[in-house]
Amino acid sequence: MANKLVEMVSRQAARYGKREAYRFCWHNKGEWLPTSWNEFSDQITTAGNALAALGLLEKDNIAICSHNTPQILITEFGAFRNRLAVIPLYATSSQNQFDFIVTDGEAKVLFVGDMEQYLLAYNYAKQNPGKILKIVIFRQEDVEKFADDNLSMSWQEFMKLGEDAPEEIGKEVEERISRGLPEDMATLIYTSGTTGNSKGVAITHANYNATIEMHHKILKMVDDKDLSMSFLPMSHIFEKAWSFFCLSRGLKIAINYDPREIQRTIREVKPNIMCCVPRFWEKVYAGVIEQIAKMSPMQRMAVKRALRVGKKRNLDYLRKGLKVPYLLEKEYQFWDKRVFSILKRAIGIPDPNIFPTAGAALSNRICAFLRSVGIDVTIGYGLSETTATVSCFSPVGYEIGTVGKPLPHVKVKIGDDNEILVKGPSVTPGYYKNPEANAQAFTSDGWFRTGDAGYLTETGALVLTERIKDLFKTSNGKYIAPQLLESRLAENKFIDEVAVIGDRRKFVTALVVPNMEQLDAWANKKGLNTNSTDELLKNETVIDFIMSQINEVQTDLAEYEKIKRITLLPQHFSLEKGEVTNTMKVRRAVVAKNYSKQIEAMYAGTAKREPVTKKN
Repeated sequence: MANKLVEMVSRQAARYGKREAYRFCWHNKGEWLPTSWNEFSDQITTAGNALAALGLLEKDNIAICSHNTPQILITEFGAFRNRLAVIPLYATSSQNQFDFIVTDGEAKVLFVGDMEQYLLAYNYAKQNPGKILKIVIFRQEDVEKFADDNLSMSWQEFMKLGEDAPEEIGKEVEERISRGLPEDMATLIYTSGTTGNSKGVAITHANYNATIEMHHKILKMVDDKDLSMSFLPMSHIFEKAWSFFCLSRGLKIAINYDPREIQRTIREVKPNIMCCVPRFWEKVYAGVIEQIAKMSPMQRMAVKRALRVGKKRNLDYLRKGLKVPYLLEKEYQFWDKRVFSILKRAIGIPDPNIFPTAGAALSNRICAFLRSVGIDVTIGYGLSETTATVSCFSPVGYEIGTVGKPLPHVKVKIGDDNEILVKGPSVTPGYYKNPEANAQAFTSDGWFRTGDAGYLTETGALVLTERIKDLFKTSNGKYIAPQLLESRLAENKFIDEVAVIGDRRKFVTALVVPNMEQLDAWANKKGLNTNSTDELLKNETVIDFIMSQINEVQTDLAEYEKIKRITLLPQHFSLEKGEVTNTMKVRRAVVAKNYSKQIEAMYAGTAKREPVTKKN
């Protein structure tokens, strides 16, 4: 079979049998229940038969909209057996987003998680009669179906359909498997870009075949003894491609249902591998720094010494492939036992292997800190269009400040305006039924335009400088890279989110969402009234304090690059309002529109620090 994904699980079942393939916990205080490779393989066969029994034909598309559950993987692998493509949607999608993607992707069957996603599917089917064959509900116990709903069925009913399918259905699925081709579309994933409408990225089995093989070559430290936590949404290419790679390696996967519960579940499961976005590590770092600040002077001195030793051992020697001197290694083991291991246990990763991290910039300071304490964040870079990874840290020779070197067989070059161009077997053949987008996305000789600016170091590592569409020019003609400042400010414990403003303006300003817990604690010490968030954020002393925090990280910038005025916001940027993408990247055009009054006030010089009134 040419396509690795189609028979991957059945092959692993033949190898591992009753060994655990994945574990899952539905409820906050429930039990993590394991499922063996044999059971997983049987579930996939049943789901494949059920999909065929529903009347789906080869090359049809289905859509899945749910928080992370095993049913997502079971459905996907069942779809691959039928030569179907799967459209993953974020569980937090709006009705407009859902409708657009399901229509554009021509989905025939909709799979949903709970009541929130069921409403999206029900509303769509109601408005588009005849387009949807069936709605399948993963968590039927959480859904109250509408009386006129004759399309929906529970997951249990779906699987029963597969179990009871006549013999000819099973034979038809086997024939579909034999007809499968590498160029078959496996996933149709819609971009959650910061500008414009989403586009359907066609990811073929050939793309996944290449990606999996390339990761086998560079990630030899990952093996079947590891336990990976599926934390990021499986609707995101990073988590999806990583999950497929883990399964190809025979890893156990713990599937985290609610991303808001990750701090608890990570301590329960204790994974040694987990895909992360920088925001996760930024919060870990801020928490650690806060705890260090509470220590006695002697304790802080000890931690400072431990970090120096960790940095020297891990960055000056191991990173360069050099043998660690005997005395340095002994001192590192001393501090690892008394400092670093305590920190890792507190996070929930007592025995860390690697932690792939991508999606945005992680500051060099945080990266070096984590590496120094023995948490190997593996920085990488990629897009949906490149089946996730373009480049990543290698075990030896990685350079902090870069996003690593390109994968084997992936070519990278720098084009006009320093744009990163990519070519290789993991690059999408194009956008789904969108020739105009394809013409814009690819050069005449087949290089994919990433839309990201950067450069290659002398050693061949890739450095990202900015998202080209995020670059803006002040009215004085100076270019500003907003992500540089936003990345620096992410380290600050008093700041949760920042959107840098300044396109065609005289100077740079920012909308700042403070960490209210930290700010309240600071304000209480200063004797300020913290009973009203709105009043606190209007207080000149508070604004000056946050501005001082910003000034600390922009001392080395040119004057025209510095933030000059700020507005404090009492709520985070909203996913529902389209102010951020599902991976929490700021959509600057939407933010500029939604906060136009506050932005204009900063540039008018009047009420320049007026926060938005918090809505209940």
